[in-house]
Amino acid sequence: MRGHDPAFRSAGALLLAALLWSSGGLLIKLIHWHPLALAGARSLVASLVFALVLGKFPRPRSHIHLIGAFCYALVVVLFVVSTKWTTAANAILLQYTAPAYVAVFGYWYLGEKPRPVDWLTLLAALLGIGLFFKDQLTLSGFLGNLLALASGVAFAWFALILRKQKAQSPLEIVFLGNLLAAFICLPFLFRPLPNAGGLAGILILGVFQLALPYILFTYAIQHVPAIEAVLIPYIEPILNPVWVFLVLGERPGPWALVGGAIVLAAVILRSLLMLGERAGRSGPAQSQ
Repeated sequence: MRGHDPAFRSAGALLLAALLWSSGGLLIKLIHWHPLALAGARSLVASLVFALVLGKFPRPRSHIHLIGAFCYALVVVLFVVSTKWTTAANAILLQYTAPAYVAVFGYWYLGEKPRPVDWLTLLAALLGIGLFFKDQLTLSGFLGNLLALASGVAFAWFALILRKQKAQSPLEIVFLGNLLAAFICLPFLFRPLPNAGGLAGILILGVFQLALPYILFTYAIQHVPAIEAVLIPYIEPILNPVWVFLVLGERPGPWALVGGAIVLAAVILRSLLMLGERAGRSGPAQSQ
């Protein structure tokens, strides 16, 4: 039966992970608490879930391991703050500029020379980013956009470090990153707690929006073609602002919508081109 096929189950796991990730914008908007307190509490809950899954409290294996965890901590903290300070669409779409930074930083860190398609992707991403800032923004909205960009840069470095280290257990770095995020935000956790609904939302964020999707993703990546692993998660930046609009009526600005479309199109097109090139290289080798 197809339901017992690992590839079929893994594609479903990727889809479910993307759906769960996409709930972050709405839940963050709904919980009325300081954004740093919210980020720390979400990561603390997630780190407890990862500890249960790993069955241990792993320690950093090297200073690079710890830097990777720090980059991840910046990703999750900056994303929560930027979602509070700008629209959910801006926060998630600007974070998804990360592949463009990977292409550039990878030349210095990994010795991988950017290709023409990488430079075109970067230029398209920069164009899209510029359009985000054409909309009229409050000071907090402007800062929110900047933090969302910083979250994308941090995510790029997190990915580069994982590739450099060829980490066998990315969940260990994710666990340490969440623990570090909770520690960074610790001073803000002593503020007055949100109401019962807010506390329930924090548990949902930590367990179902952060921890479970990463567990599903690390399982699925072992069994699905690379094209599915790359493209299915792109449901997240599309659905994230949709849920916020449907429940809260928050509309991104028209220029942000255009910029977001340019960023997503550029990154997805680059992913397709790179996967097609790899398939072309591996095809002859497999036929020998």
